[in-house]
Amino acid sequence: MTLVSNLPTGADVAVPSPETPSQTHGKRKRRGRVSPLTYTVLSFMAFISIFPFYWMYVVASNGSDVISKIPPSLTPGPHFGEVFSRIINADTTNHWMFLHAILNTFEVSAIIAISNVFFSALAGFALAKLRVPGKKNMLTFIVGTMMMPAQLGVIFMYMVMTWLNWISSYKALIIPALVGAFGVFWMRQLIDSQVPNELLEAARIDGASSFRTFSRIVFPAIRPAAFVLGLFSFLGTWNDYLWPSLVLQDPRKYTVQVAITQLSNSYTVDYQAIMGAALLGTAPLLVLFIFVGRRLVAGVMEGAVKG
Repeated sequence: MTLVSNLPTGADVAVPSPETPSQTHGKRKRRGRVSPLTYTVLSFMAFISIFPFYWMYVVASNGSDVISKIPPSLTPGPHFGEVFSRIINADTTNHWMFLHAILNTFEVSAIIAISNVFFSALAGFALAKLRVPGKKNMLTFIVGTMMMPAQLGVIFMYMVMTWLNWISSYKALIIPALVGAFGVFWMRQLIDSQVPNELLEAARIDGASSFRTFSRIVFPAIRPAAFVLGLFSFLGTWNDYLWPSLVLQDPRKYTVQVAITQLSNSYTVDYQAIMGAALLGTAPLLVLFIFVGRRLVAGVMEGAVKG
């Protein structure tokens, strides 16, 4: 029996001609072209992001007569050095130093960020991969707490801190913020989607404990997203005002946001000093973002794509 092939011969097959370098370059150019509207929107977003910092510098460097003019002046003045000196030497009247307040805030924010990452990832691993009785109910409760404003628990927390004698202590800031509901939920979702069960089973067969599995397999897989969580925790603690203003009654332990409010009194508001202090208090965050901005974007995108 003879089999006759109906496949086309080499002469009948149309072979696409290779693209010339000019054609390839043209396609890349069209694909990478950005419309003028995109430039306009990005320029506007950059302007509204940068202008507040410039305005703080303008207010801090000008006198009160220039600030109160209508329309206001947008030109920086020559008094920023004087205002800066007045801010960092404010301990002569208020018994605290603004630079010391920045160090206090950095210390508290760093501790909370590290602890939040560790405990959130650990809890997320337990809820995602371990056999924990009632873990679905736990996750539902954790998500439910995210829907309640934090201000509702301020009075009760203050009563607890008073009973523990933690008022004017950093314990009142750090202990309640060791772990957050958002961090636990986010880490649980990431671990559940990014870490395969087969890998964990192989680790258990090799005799690895749950904590060793977490530290050697799970945490390295979620490290970029954990870095983002730590950065968010750091920024949230740095900018927190309500709770530190209630529990920190010792001026030597003030954080940045509480220290800024001490630059005004019951009769006058020193806008120059407040704006200058706000600019100085924001400067460390700007420096931090310059160094970790790329890792921040990478971590957010990884969580969005894989989560």
